[in-house]
Amino acid sequence: MQKVLVSASHFDTLCQDAWKLFEEHHLEVIYDPGKEFPAYSTEEIRAMGDREEFAAALIGMDDYRDEEKYRLLPNLKAVAKFGVGVDNVDIAMAKRHGVRVLNAPGQNSNAVAELTVGFIIDVLRHIVPLHEKMTEGKWPRVMGSEMKGKTVGLVGFGAIARLVAEKLRGFDVQILAFDLYPDRKEAERLGVEMTTLDHVVKESDVISLHVPATKDNVHQFNSDMFAKMKDGAYLINAARGALVDLDDLAEAIQSGKIAGAALDAFETEPLPLDSPILACSNIVLTPHTGAETVESYYNVSMTTAKDIIAVLEGRKPVHAVG
Repeated sequence: MQKVLVSASHFDTLCQDAWKLFEEHHLEVIYDPGKEFPAYSTEEIRAMGDREEFAAALIGMDDYRDEEKYRLLPNLKAVAKFGVGVDNVDIAMAKRHGVRVLNAPGQNSNAVAELTVGFIIDVLRHIVPLHEKMTEGKWPRVMGSEMKGKTVGLVGFGAIARLVAEKLRGFDVQILAFDLYPDRKEAERLGVEMTTLDHVVKESDVISLHVPATKDNVHQFNSDMFAKMKDGAYLINAARGALVDLDDLAEAIQSGKIAGAALDAFETEPLPLDSPILACSNIVLTPHTGAETVESYYNVSMTTAKDIIAVLEGRKPVHAVG
């Protein structure tokens, strides 16, 4: 029987319908909830038996940029990302080995958009730092800021950013956005001003990142970019950790140039305990949890399962990358 190697967390508890769908199509799911994630490194796969039976891999953050993995799984036909970003998959390498790369665009967009809006409110009102002070028995009087009247800048205007704009409409904010391929019709519908990256950075009270990480934008938000931002502006990143130079951000916060930040993605995950960002005030840090909702897990698991089955049955998948 063909097997699907699953290294996405909670698959046994939140993705039972997708598991059942695989079984209905005579595919055996190999999943170990006891493993630490990301699971199934190259070394772990090398130690596994019956590797020739694996026809697909449904992955989280594990690395499929190692050619040895493809050699160890000679009958692999599909690698599906449990989410959207496929920066942990070498698409050209997969193609050389006859492997289709799949993902699930849009299926966790609402979850990430809601977290982004929550982040904005959080840092403007200092919610986490105030909570921490109260757990110490203190009763601080800290002045926050209201969202009303602020300018929110969206770097990227894809599905998640558009949902953020939709949700912000009731907060009486001005929204600026930059995108390499702007959807001006959607911008007009949502009352968003499409403009340049420079304008977004210089004019926004809150900047929220919504772009994939590429070789061209690694550490795009660094000391030079922070210097262009308004004094006392805030940075939100629920996209990709590589977009932000974390050490430069820590310096900008500690100097007072940046008033606060909320981050869900980091270049090194888990975040090292000696990271300077941990010493900063008015920060909110979450462990890459933007897509971690019951609803998004159902949507992503069913979308990826259906596309894996399509590939293995010789049909065209709905969501293929490259």
